[in-house]
Amino acid sequence: MLIVGLTGGVASGKTAVSQVLKEEGAYIIDADQIARELVLPYQPAWSDLIRAFGQGILQEDGSIQRKKLADKVFADPKQRKLLNQILHPRIKEEMDRRTKEIGEKDPEAIVVIDAPLIIELGDHREMDKVIVVTSTQTQQIERLKDRDGKNPEEALRIVSAQMPPKEKLKFADYVIRNEGSMKEMKKRAKEVYQELKKVALQKKRR
Repeated sequence: MLIVGLTGGVASGKTAVSQVLKEEGAYIIDADQIARELVLPYQPAWSDLIRAFGQGILQEDGSIQRKKLADKVFADPKQRKLLNQILHPRIKEEMDRRTKEIGEKDPEAIVVIDAPLIIELGDHREMDKVIVVTSTQTQQIERLKDRDGKNPEEALRIVSAQMPPKEKLKFADYVIRNEGSMKEMKKRAKEVYQELKKVALQKKRR
């Protein structure tokens, strides 16, 4: 089994890349999806988040309003750290469980961990390879405006709060630049997957 980290800045196009990798044959484990499941009402992380950030993050039905929570944490590095302390160990545990399950079913699997903070939280050290997806800051801001309805100031604040792409690229085994057309991005993602298949084969032969 080959474990690959897929990361990049907010609105850089990770989801589009992971979809291509999935179509090519990779198993995808999505950290954001796991996080959404962990904070459903009455789950342990839900209770911890309310204790940490207050009832103001709740919607009328008791679910967490992700936008309110995001606004709080992106405005304050201490709050961001607190959020990671609550969620990251649980996300990590679930990612590990799913990876193990896939490995038992398919020992030759290429498992892609799609997670925004792989490098920041040190999880890249446990990966066989790391893919970094990049976009220009202008593109990220435009996508945040279109996708999440952010105004330009909010979008810039969110992008600026993250590790700069240049820093992330230092840890990349493969770079997928999502700065041109969708066709170019898909072509590059497919090339990277072919490379990963070769690496997986070499690993198996050892």
